[in-house]
Parts: sequence; structure tokens; C-alpha cells
Amino acid sequence: MPRTAHKSAELPPTAGLPLALADFLAAPARPLPDGLRIWLDLPHSPLPVASGTAALAVALHTLRQRLPGRSEVIVPAYTCPLVPLAAGCVPGLRVLACDTLPASPDLDPDRLARLCTERTLAVLPTHLGGRVADVEAAKAIASRCGALVIEDAAQSLGARSGGRSVGLSGDAGFFSLAVGKGLTTYEGGLLFSRQASLQAALKTCAASLLRPRRLLGLRRLLELAGYALFYTPSRLRLVYGRPLRKALRAGDELAAAGDILPSGKIPLHGLGGLRLRAAANALARLPGHLEQGRQRALERLALLRGLDGLSLITDRPGQEGVWPFFMALLPDKEARDRALDRLWGAGVGVTRLFARALPDYAFPDSLVSDPEGCPQARLLADRMLTITNSPWLDADTFRRILEDLRRIL
Repeated sequence: MPRTAHKSAELPPTAGLPLALADFLAAPARPLPDGLRIWLDLPHSPLPVASGTAALAVALHTLRQRLPGRSEVIVPAYTCPLVPLAAGCVPGLRVLACDTLPASPDLDPDRLARLCTERTLAVLPTHLGGRVADVEAAKAIASRCGALVIEDAAQSLGARSGGRSVGLSGDAGFFSLAVGKGLTTYEGGLLFSRQASLQAALKTCAASLLRPRRLLGLRRLLELAGYALFYTPSRLRLVYGRPLRKALRAGDELAAAGDILPSGKIPLHGLGGLRLRAAANALARLPGHLEQGRQRALERLALLRGLDGLSLITDRPGQEGVWPFFMALLPDKEARDRALDRLWGAGVGVTRLFARALPDYAFPDSLVSDPEGCPQARLLADRMLTITNSPWLDADTFRRILEDLRRIL
């Protein structure tokens, strides 16, 4: 029986940074791309675009111009279902789903090595949910066949590996500024490369692809203003909680997980000035917000590790991820589903990251192929739930989540 949500509160599934209406009005110390370059010690200011998906589309267009004879992109078989749609923006590209390591979102090196050929354009190691991926292993394999590496850091702005920002080990990288990703412009993306020549090529390609979308830009600005107004536990119940519970009552797991794929083309445009201004002002608060999240995560990880039968996806030594939520693995799908029945609609910030493994979505025109099968990615999809690391998740509510999980385990 589902736990009853608190009548006046709804916790978000992730630890996004709140915005204030003043962020839209004050003149920022510096433009957002420059602020990010300084904070993350990037060699170049990142290019702001419509979304993380659009950033990936621009990157793939650019790489295809450099390697026109290559037509395959290899991605983890457990990742955001929008990723293949970015490849779908580039005529002739197709996506190969590579299975993951057991109980991990990292690409399986053995399977990756078998999939990489002279047709491979790019490999996408993915820093999923704030965790830091094994980019070096992917680079070593990709380099053998002359493929390039794009780091999907959509969910990991602020994460570091070996003391430097994620996104700088591959040939190109991108962050997302979508809702729930920490810093947000409601939708938005940032694209960059450590290589000066490739950064210049990305900029040139973006200039040729991005088209003004004034009405859509106005809509996104209004949505971002709505985020500033409604991103509180008392108001999230209206804009997030009610639609979530409606989808759960209808048995629509894709809608509940936010996995409804857009029917039209991915919008390719820039970011409006007011949204960039709001994010630039909010950026000043982001390092402190992430550090507070890290401290909360350290405390709560210790408590979660006390649950027999539950495992967690964490970082390796030398990696410093960010903590929007915890990725928890239950022993099997049945246990995970019992936990979701109890907690998903309860307003406590427990949800599913993605509803399915990548090959199990209905992509158009056979965009995604699964040459070797993806049993580990399917197990990951079946066993995982996420628990918010929001500052609004108080100790009593977190303890109740632990108690529910302990009973199920």
C-alpha cells in the first residue's frame, strides 16, 4: 500500500538549485560561459545552446564533418533516451547500444571493444546521476579504431576526476541545464572541447545549425520564471506531484519517469539573454550548494549502506562527483517494484531514473540497434530506484524511507 504523501509538501526527485526572481534582474559579475570557464578551469568558454540534447547534436555534426566516412555512435545501453534523438539530427548516423558493467552505468570494455570498428564516429562514456564515468577505458578502446570520445556530463556539472572537471578527458563534452540538473535555464546545454581547433569547429558548426526560435525562447523564459516561483515543497505538489500520481494511477511508467520522447525534431537554437543572466547570477551560489549536497550525501550514504541487500552506485578513488540523488540497487525487480509501490507516489523524492534500457524504447526508424544484447543494462533498469538528496529531505522523512526499504529488503 503506498505511503500517503504529506498534504502540503512534495519533495523534488533531485537537488536542483533554487532560483530567485532577483536572478533575472541583477547584472551578473560576468556572463555565464565565462563564469563557468573560470569556476571549472576550462580552457575555453562553453557554448550555450538549447539543451543538452542539442549540444550533443552539434558535437556529432562537427565530428561527422571531420570523419565523414563514419556512421555509428556507441552509447551505454542504460542512459537518457534523448541521447539517440541527438544522433537522429545527423543524417546517416545510427546508435549502437553497448551493455554496461554489472551494477554500473559504465560501458563494458569487452563489449565496447567488439563494437568499435572503422565505422565508429564517437563513443559516449556517461557521467550518470553525478557519478564519474571511466572515460580513460573508453578512450583507449576508441583510439584503436580512430573514433572520438564525447563525454556525456549532462547530469554532472561540477563533478571532477583527478582534480579537474569532467568533460575534459574526451575530445568534447557537454553539460545540461535542464530542470533538476543543479544549475538550470529550464532547458539548456553547454558544449565545449579542451582542443582549441575542435572548440573553434564546434562554434562554427553551432553558428550554422542554430536558428532563432523566439516564441520557444519566450516559452522557456516563462517556464524558468515558473521554476523560480514553484520550486518549493509547498508548490511542487501542483506542478510535479499531481501529474506524477496521475501517471502512476494510469500505469504509465514512461510518463511517471519523464521518459516521453518528443514527436518532432530536437530544437536547435541558442539561449536567451534573460535565462543566461538568471543562471549567471545563480552560478555564484552553485559551489556552496554542491558542497552542502556532498556533505549530506556522505552522512546519508553511511545510513543507506546499513541496509542489507541494498547497494549503491558511488565513485572510485580520485573521483569527486556531485550528488543530486542516490542511485540505489535492490536485489531484484520484485523488491524494487515493491519499494516503488510504497514510495514513488508518496512525495518523498523517490523515483526511477529511466524506465527502461535504451533498446526497449520505441525509437523511430530503427535508430537504435542492440548488436550484442544488454542484459546488465536491463538489470540496472529493473533494480534501480533513486532517492533525492534535496536539502528539503529532512532527517525524519529520510529515516522513514530507510524503514520502508528495510522492511522490503
